Amino acid sequence: MNTVADDGNNNLRYAEYVLGVLDADARAAVAHEIETTGEAATAVALWQRRLMPLADTIDEVTPAPYVWARIHDALQLDAPAKVQPRKGLWDNLQLWHWLGIGASVVAAALLVVVSLPRLAPTPSVVNAGYMASTIQQDNGSTGWTATMDLQHARMVVVPATPVAFAQGHAPELWLIPAGGKPISVGMIARDKPTTLALDPALLARLGPTAALAVSVEPLGGSPTGQPTGAVIAKGAITGAPDTGSKVAAIYVQDAERTSS
Repeated sequence: MNTVADDGNNNLRYAEYVLGVLDADARAAVAHEIETTGEAATAVALWQRRLMPLADTIDEVTPAPYVWARIHDALQLDAPAKVQPRKGLWDNLQLWHWLGIGASVVAAALLVVVSLPRLAPTPSVVNAGYMASTIQQDNGSTGWTATMDLQHARMVVVPATPVAFAQGHAPELWLIPAGGKPISVGMIARDKPTTLALDPALLARLGPTAALAVSVEPLGGSPTGQPTGAVIAKGAITGAPDTGSKVAAIYVQDAERTSS
């Protein structure tokens, strides 16, 4: 059983994977987790959405001559130190390898800032009800993960593994209530997260006795209101773990800000 510390360490690893500061072995391990576990795929997708916009806020800065001289000395290069034009500096692979050490420190500081709690307590975000589902394909691999925010009546569906579809067809998500017919939740993207609104009737049917499924349908959705194509993935609905709920809350809030 994972401890709280284990969950926190895993979450940190997923963020470092997105930032690109893991070594080759650690990065390969996380990539394997993404392919085999829905929790890892969801966490990485959420960190990508959270961290990637920060790159747009970083302006290019031309290093001063003494900076290049220090880097030259640290790398013990044989050639004499000299000021490089911007293109040569930013394309220097040895320089980036050296700066990677500093990037790890910056990444750790960035994670602290991103993870800091808001000044005003928001227990509703932490304690609000969440459900989750790992929607698996027939071969056992995770196709999508779904996180349901019951308080805000939203479902976030994140693709874990790209799935190919014939031209003119797309995935449609269905709720399968116990003993009932499938109910369309909506069309979902095969290669990026999708946020779906949950109406009260559908929200009331969510629970551990229900399941989610994905079928192949024409663009725009099933013409009959029921699955007409092959069902390619399905998964049970469970309560989301505490750590996953907190990360999901951040993701849902970002999605709401983006759509507003």
